[in-house]
Amino acid sequence: MFVVLGATGNTGAVVAETLLSKKQPVRVVVRSDEKGAAWKARGAEVAVGSFDDVSVLTKTFEGANGIYLLVPPNYGAEAWLADQRTRMDRAAEAVKKSEVQHVVFLSSIGAQTPAGTGPIQASRYGEQALGAVAKNFTMLRPCYFIDNWAPVVGAAKAEGVLPTFIAPQAKIPMISTKDIGRIAAEHLIAGGRGTQIVEMAGPEEYSPEQVAAALGQILGKAVTAQHAPLSAVVPTFKSFGLSDEAARLFEEMYTAISRSAIGYEYPSSVVRGHVTLTEALRAMV
Repeated sequence: MFVVLGATGNTGAVVAETLLSKKQPVRVVVRSDEKGAAWKARGAEVAVGSFDDVSVLTKTFEGANGIYLLVPPNYGAEAWLADQRTRMDRAAEAVKKSEVQHVVFLSSIGAQTPAGTGPIQASRYGEQALGAVAKNFTMLRPCYFIDNWAPVVGAAKAEGVLPTFIAPQAKIPMISTKDIGRIAAEHLIAGGRGTQIVEMAGPEEYSPEQVAAALGQILGKAVTAQHAPLSAVVPTFKSFGLSDEAARLFEEMYTAISRSAIGYEYPSSVVRGHVTLTEALRAMV
């Protein structure tokens, strides 16, 4: 049995779908029976409970060959890093008590860097907390999600602009969540082999200008990457409902990206995905 957290999100849904397509037994963890209905219809076992309840997590993890674990962020939390670390600690406690055989954890590129990486610091803490208790531990470190462009597709459609805090010509590694989910499922099926770091990227690196050009081709209109100053990160993210601390952490992350300060620990062994930029964007549109 494989347990999948975050099955209603992008990566978790792909993990569960991939496992089910390979005839693997799956238990998804959701917050309500309603959210689990579609998974139950597809043959998955459904566990309903809060991620903040250690006893529920422990019971859900017991007997599993492996779990796909991501720790959902509450970006409205005023003390965001402290809140996320508390959630990581709860997950680690449940892993220890359940004695689950293998944990596949969604971390992030740059998690090896001690500071200056914004919200990635929470992923680093998660690696340390879970790594101390997991029998077998696989850390997935994907790069910038291509899916992060989804919120600005509307602006591209309506106004022909692609707002970005990344320099338009700067090529950075990007990956589709479909590749992340597939790779995670493959590692669950393969089983744990001690402690592993799996750093991931898409087929190639892309720039915001390439994202704009690809969207333009899909939409049949000109789309231009519009570079926003880093001073606009905090007010922009606060307008989305993030707390002041969470917004400032994103400012720190985008500043680090602009300085090429976030990268892979083992660049020569990065696992490349298959989903291209155009394929991922077409699915969003």
